[in-house]
Amino acid sequence: MPELTITSPLGPLTLVEHNDALTNLLWRNTRSNNRTQLLSAAKEELDNYFKGKLTRFSVPLTVAGTQFQQTVCKSIAEIPYGKTSTYGEISKLLQSSPRAIGNACGKNPLPIIIPCHRIIGANGTLTGYNGRRGINAKAFLLKLEKS
Repeated sequence: MPELTITSPLGPLTLVEHNDALTNLLWRNTRSNNRTQLLSAAKEELDNYFKGKLTRFSVPLTVAGTQFQQTVCKSIAEIPYGKTSTYGEISKLLQSSPRAIGNACGKNPLPIIIPCHRIIGANGTLTGYNGRRGINAKAFLLKLEKS
């Protein structure tokens, strides 16, 4: 599977492609440089996102996981740029529990692109994030989207 490691304000990120779709965004440097057309497009979109010029990603995605995890990711992808939702709100929408939503968010294979950072606690607190820098990364991304 082609991989491309890019630099970002949150540190190195590795993009993984499989069957002409982006499948993973990893919070680490694999020192990969397989620059396919798709990975180049994903890099450009992420660069523009971090510059505040892109509010919705358009590269093709494939989300692995259970049907429930895929449904949660699809719901999260619909949260508009600069907005947030709570685990409880998503759980009501999907007729599930907030904890199940949190668990699915923790397994999101495409953080940032599928914006699980936009999910916050019921009282507005920043809770849980699967990024390398955890809550600090979540706070950074939310601040970026508010500016």
